[in-house]
Amino acid sequence: MKPGIFIFLLSLFLCCSCDTATQSTHVLNAPAFFPVKKIVDGDTFWVDDGTAKGIKIRLIGIDAPESRKSFKKEMGVYGKEAKMYLTQLLKGKKVRLVYDVDLLDQYGRTLAYAYLEDGTFVNADLIKNGFAIILTIPPNVKFADHFYELQQEARTTKKGLWSVSP
Repeated sequence: MKPGIFIFLLSLFLCCSCDTATQSTHVLNAPAFFPVKKIVDGDTFWVDDGTAKGIKIRLIGIDAPESRKSFKKEMGVYGKEAKMYLTQLLKGKKVRLVYDVDLLDQYGRTLAYAYLEDGTFVNADLIKNGFAIILTIPPNVKFADHFYELQQEARTTKKGLWSVSP
């Protein structure tokens, strides 16, 4: 194949790929609200997307203590409280999901920022009130600086898990 044709085809492929990716992101970040089905722990829950199983959501940029012992993970200090708080926050409500660069984590969970219908930014709320800490995993870093500021405030004012002595 001639170099000129190869470059043309490569350019065409990249151009089409970008359009498709942009369209997919636009559809994924559409302002649809999904009913919350079940809370797993302080940073993971299921939404009803109309399928039998639903979608398992892992909140981006945060890490809540484990609420129970599972696999190789031990129950974390303040884990039950974090799960209870997220349950109270989301029970009977709908969330809008917004995605960053990576859509799935290594376990196949959908990575998202979640917003309630009243505008509450769930990820930020959990950090602000001390029920989670920041966990920045590139390339999903859209709110890393904001989350850091919220954590500093929660830590200074000893909210949530920051009120527990080590």
